[in-house]
Order: sequence, then structure tokens, then C-alpha cells
Amino acid sequence: MAARSRDVVAKPNPRNGRCRLISGNWKMNLNHLEAISLVQKLHYSLRDSDYQFTEISVHPPFTALRSIQLLLETDRIPISLGAQNCYFEGSGAYTGEVSASMLSKLGVKYVIVGHSERRDIFGESDEDVAMKANAVLGLQMTPIVCVGESLSQRERFETEGVIQSQVDAVVAAMSSELCEQLVFAYEPKWAIGSGVPAEPADAVVGANAVRSAIAKHHGEDVSSKVRIQYGGSVNSANAKEFLDQGEIDGLLVGGASLTAEAFTAVIQA
Repeated sequence: MAARSRDVVAKPNPRNGRCRLISGNWKMNLNHLEAISLVQKLHYSLRDSDYQFTEISVHPPFTALRSIQLLLETDRIPISLGAQNCYFEGSGAYTGEVSASMLSKLGVKYVIVGHSERRDIFGESDEDVAMKANAVLGLQMTPIVCVGESLSQRERFETEGVIQSQVDAVVAAMSSELCEQLVFAYEPKWAIGSGVPAEPADAVVGANAVRSAIAKHHGEDVSSKVRIQYGGSVNSANAKEFLDQGEIDGLLVGGASLTAEAFTAVIQA
């Protein structure tokens, strides 16, 4: 039976003390009515044990955030609300942008920053991503910072260097206290939407590169507290393989989160 109370919370992974996080990134899909229907069906399909195993967040388009906020709060659904992006300025003449402060007023808990599509299609730099992460943290929300290499970088054996450079830009000037609050998502660009996911061993290499970069600036203790997701062609057939890896604390799910049936299957896998 589906959980009926927001009091159901995820338990830390006994292997490492970190709480798992599975996030559904809906990208530019689903209007607010379709989003409501998906969350209702998802909640009906999930069990208390699913909510205890992992925290779940959904990241609808901006146009559906208010509708999903009201649904989650009114029906006391223990799913966290997330956004897909924000701008680093608090306000001003930035047509088409949404600030972190606007998101915080909607009860948003997680904000994806630096997704590969934002970097590649919209030209976001490492510095842009760092400013967005700080803006999110400044409003007491949690950034999900996406990092990952392209196929050509992978073929040139540059994976670890690329990841560490992207992480450095975010954490180098940040306090250890704030750094502990970050979530990183390792999403190899060559696996996103391709149907060809990285192997679990590849995901571990990426996660280790993230932790190594954090440890360089803030030490092993801080690095061990940061949660790291894997993202890139995740589905119910491979979800368990990734979560079985000790360094992977969750999943950033794209296409497989666009229906309640598929997303439930990923969570329960």
C-alpha cells in the first residue's frame, strides 16, 4: 500500500551512512496536469518501504512547480520537490530566468545545476555552475551539481581530469560546511539519452573522481559525507547494479521518470 504520510523518511544506507536519493528529471516534458497525474500514480504505486529505502525527488518544468507543491503538501506525499535549473542573480532584468529565491518560496528542496544539456546547449561554464550552486545554497536548498565527460574526452582518457576540474570550480572557494550539503550527479555525456549507460565500474570511476576533488580541498571526512548520484540512460534493468556500488548514493533519472510505471520500476528495482 502507498505511504500516506510525509512522516515516512528515508533511512541512511548502513554501508556508508549516506541517505540515497533517486531524482526524476522531467526536462521539457509534461504540462502541469500531466505532472499532477504522474505524481498521484507514482505515490499510489510506491510502498512505505520504498520511501524508507531512498529519498525521492521530482523535477518538473517551472510551469508545474506550484501545482506539484500543492499536491505534495495537501496529500502529505513524502516526495521532495525539485527544480531543473535557476539563475545565479537574485532579481533583475534577466528575461526568461528564474531565481533561487523564487524557487525557495515554492518549497523546492533540490535544484539541478550544470546539467550537460545546460552546459552544451546553453553554453554554461564551470563558473556559471559554481555561482548557481552558491545561489541555491544561499536559500537553504540543495544543489544537484552535474558533472561528466564527453565521448571524445573519454576516448582521450580525460575522464578523471574533466570531472575534477568541474568539481574544483564549485568547491574550491566554498566552506567545508556548505560542501557537505552538496549532491553531485556523475552523468557521462556519452550515456545521456543514448540508451547506452555506463557500466557500474565506469560510474565508480566517476564517483571516485568527484570525491578525490572534494578531498583535495576539504579533506576525506567532508568528501565521505557528500552524496553522489549516477545519471545516464538509467532504467529498471540497470538501476540496482548502480546502487549496489558503494560509492553511488542515488540516481538521476531522465526518460524512465516520465511515466509512473517506469519510475516506480526504477525505484523498486
